[in-house]
Amino acid sequence: MSGSQRRAWSDQTLLLEPLQRRHQQIQHHSRLSSSVEMSTPPPPPPPLRSVFLGVDVGTGSARAGLFDDDGRLLGSASSPIQIWKDGDCIEQSSTDIWLAICTAVKAACSLANISGEEVTSLGFAATCSLVAVDSDGQPVTVSWSGDTRRNIIVWMDHRAVQQAERINSSNSPVLQYCGGAVSPEMQPPKLLWVKENLQESWSMAFRWMDLSDWLSYRATGDDTRSLCTTVCKWTYLGHAHMQQINEKDSRDMEACGWDDDFWEEIGLGDLVDGHHSKIGRSVAFPGHALGSGLTPDAAKELGLVAGTPVGTSLIDAHAGGVGVMESVPVSDSEAKDIDKEAICHRMVLVCGTSTCHMAISQSKLFIPGVWGPFWSAMVPQYWLTEGGQSATGALLDYIIENHVASPHLANRAASRRISIFELLNEILESMKQELGSLFLAALTDDIHVFPDFHGNRSPIADPKSKGMICGLSLDTSEKQLALLYLATVQGIAYGTRHIVEHCNAHGHKINTLLACGGLAKNSLFVQEHADIIGYPIVLPRENESVLLGAAILGAVASKKYSTMREAMKALNSAGQVVYPSNEAKVKKYHDAKYRIFRELYEQQLSHRSIMVEALA
Repeated sequence: MSGSQRRAWSDQTLLLEPLQRRHQQIQHHSRLSSSVEMSTPPPPPPPLRSVFLGVDVGTGSARAGLFDDDGRLLGSASSPIQIWKDGDCIEQSSTDIWLAICTAVKAACSLANISGEEVTSLGFAATCSLVAVDSDGQPVTVSWSGDTRRNIIVWMDHRAVQQAERINSSNSPVLQYCGGAVSPEMQPPKLLWVKENLQESWSMAFRWMDLSDWLSYRATGDDTRSLCTTVCKWTYLGHAHMQQINEKDSRDMEACGWDDDFWEEIGLGDLVDGHHSKIGRSVAFPGHALGSGLTPDAAKELGLVAGTPVGTSLIDAHAGGVGVMESVPVSDSEAKDIDKEAICHRMVLVCGTSTCHMAISQSKLFIPGVWGPFWSAMVPQYWLTEGGQSATGALLDYIIENHVASPHLANRAASRRISIFELLNEILESMKQELGSLFLAALTDDIHVFPDFHGNRSPIADPKSKGMICGLSLDTSEKQLALLYLATVQGIAYGTRHIVEHCNAHGHKINTLLACGGLAKNSLFVQEHADIIGYPIVLPRENESVLLGAAILGAVASKKYSTMREAMKALNSAGQVVYPSNEAKVKKYHDAKYRIFRELYEQQLSHRSIMVEALA
């Protein structure tokens, strides 16, 4: 038995002793009572409740949430994390993020009045950012500045556009599993950039890890990687394990899905050395129990108990999918038990800084410009298709904050203790009444927004795509800002419609959307998506779906549930259903604007070609 196993066993024994003493006291009291008179024995002590902890590291904060065994949120807390931005280079610190997690976990437990001893399991989700550490687990800089704190290249960093283009020119077979091309948001281009620009850091780095994998490694000392991160962001071929193992076996698997020829061809052959030790020698299904659970050091820092089970991680958007995909109304949930295909008719929108579009299928579907098919990258035994928009919440913030009317509007919202989005929605409703508009969406008949301000992730897969606004005037009023905000929401929704239609044209049969994340709390955002796409949108009972998805990973690792799907069915639950408008005029209006939306990109390509010719 290893030292860590002995410590975990010792800790469990210490926890059991008070319960054993209590049980002995109850038995003793029962014997005394029966010697005096025949009476009903006292009831046994109540069983310990299950409290599942989920941790989610987003772009701007670390959050922790505690859930009961009905999937209800008991308490949550967040802590901000530092970020450095310098042009296309966006960096963070793993040390800062871990401290923020510890703060958030302790705060969540305090707010929920739950002790660390009551937490039965833990799961991590995080952005698909790239972490570099040395052989001692210390940070290795990935920054031009040389600042050792800055050892994370954030997911939205676009420094590696040229490297991505060179990798895509290789035409490697692995590229067909990510829509035909890697994105600069994926890890191979970022790794190549570091090797070509920061040689000292490249030689010092002992492990390169996705952020969520690093978090589980930091918590357990087990560097087993997740099929989610490696398959979706590293070109790992998860389906290499299809005949080798199934989820219920729940054990780590020796990595056999790396394509060594690919790494050699793109100039990163040194990552193949040592059985891929720098990028992952073993992988596991999401929710696999790692090591011996929390190490004593990590447990102390988090305020939890050593040995607490920790599940293999998920990327944050994928955790959102796990936390919401079974959140269908009860009448539908009965049918889904006998129909494995039912879950394949749903697409999850994880709406935050960016939006991810997650759909699964029983067979692999190759869709140009859309990431995947990824085997077991979200729901084990299913193929994942992943679309996305690189800037949605970030785009709305940019549009609002850079308008001259924004400060006054923000002050008004703050004085009423409502969000600026709620205030803008009120202004739009008032304008609809004043102008006698047929319906609210019609207010933007002469303003159109193409939302690719941070490139196009899918289905065009063009990182050079730019944002466009058609219909600007000299008006600087709050009403004009409200119209620009509405047109931007619509532009984002047209982008999602483009993704859904593209997926369905290539084999999917999506007819229901499920939305979670911060933007899903905005009623106008959700209704415009329903009207524009033409499908109902289900909102989960618990909006903190990413946290719930992370918590589900730990619940599976603790053996409370035998599979991810079983845990999802038990802990997901439907809330409101938002239906699209059934008025023909609304559909006709959005069809017209969608046509303009598609034409704006064609115009952009034409303009790009004209300028290339002019500069030739």
